[in-house]
Amino acid sequence: MLYRLALRNIWRNRRRTLLTLSAMIVSSALLILCLGVFSGMLRDLLATATEQYYGHLVISARGYQDDRDLFRYFSDRESLSFLSHTDVILGTSPRLRNFGLLSHRQDSAPAEVLGILPEREKKVTGLQDALVAGTYLSANDHDGVVLGSGLARRLGVAPGAQLVFVTQAADGSIGNDLLTVRGVFRTGDAGHDNSLALVPLIWLQNILTLPGQLHEIAVRTNQPLNAAVLAERFRKRLPDSLEILDWGQMLPEMREVVASYDVSRMIIVTILYIATGLGILNTFFMSVMERTREFGVLKALGMKPGQIRWMVFLETLFMGCLALVCGVVVGVALSLYMARFGIDLSGTLTPITYAGGTILPRLYAVIEPANIIIPAACLLFVSLLAGFFPARRAARMQPIDAIRED
Repeated sequence: MLYRLALRNIWRNRRRTLLTLSAMIVSSALLILCLGVFSGMLRDLLATATEQYYGHLVISARGYQDDRDLFRYFSDRESLSFLSHTDVILGTSPRLRNFGLLSHRQDSAPAEVLGILPEREKKVTGLQDALVAGTYLSANDHDGVVLGSGLARRLGVAPGAQLVFVTQAADGSIGNDLLTVRGVFRTGDAGHDNSLALVPLIWLQNILTLPGQLHEIAVRTNQPLNAAVLAERFRKRLPDSLEILDWGQMLPEMREVVASYDVSRMIIVTILYIATGLGILNTFFMSVMERTREFGVLKALGMKPGQIRWMVFLETLFMGCLALVCGVVVGVALSLYMARFGIDLSGTLTPITYAGGTILPRLYAVIEPANIIIPAACLLFVSLLAGFFPARRAARMQPIDAIRED
């Protein structure tokens, strides 16, 4: 009987109920969408920081990442075969790095030259997807170079142009050779776009007189947020001369951004649902005030205070569940649309570099369980909490006073 009464009472004032339900549904749906968009921005930020240059994990000689000393190298014959037999590893890329001078006609610019194996680098970073001109390095390329857009602009070159590279080799000699521009990339990160050049690994090893030597191995995993745990696991299997760093150690500011995401999410949820909860509380207090005589008659007929309290509480529970289902459906539908199509803002906004990553001028959603469960659970909790006080007031009414009240 209480269940039927509760359902009937919800629709006694249809306009007020529909307005309250609309506020609950809209707040939960928009919150699910908002959290999905925030997750998309966080994923973009992390991906541009790790998947365009660093990788999720980096193996190098001890101390190399502190100052990138040319002479802190290790052999490509080091026993690291365990990386290829681990399911969580998506790709590994051996690298050699040096800094030198690139010249074209009368123009020169300092550059960071990164020697790579193109096919393996593609499995770790996404620079091949950031090309704005020309092509990426091929597996059999011996003297090609792919430049950042800012560096190419400073040198005044386009695909097909020839560059002169000059640097100091490991044996003390001056290494120099010609390079042919194959392509130009643009990541939105000014540091990489203005100074980074990709060259074949074997070519750079020959220029630096470091045949068979590497400075680092970049690693990509399918669990980037658990990179620190994976690094600790792999650390025990490395030779003493090598170290492994996760992206959080190389980019401490980015680690703080990711760590603060959950806190920011809960702040947004709390602010939005405080406002929603006040609206629900107002609705049910008004409902209880209008039905004061009804509660007095029910008590006079023998209904216990606990039954009245439970009946009012059920009303909030039914409304909360209905709003929860509708809000989740609408929120997931909006998130799916944003995940598939998104909104391109590149016409009005430019990329923003922050904490080693780049916030791209686009909005798209990432559907994660937490972005649905948290708004849904909070909506139900707020609904029940808002219904507690009206239910308590209704249960405490005295039959005589309630019947006489105007």
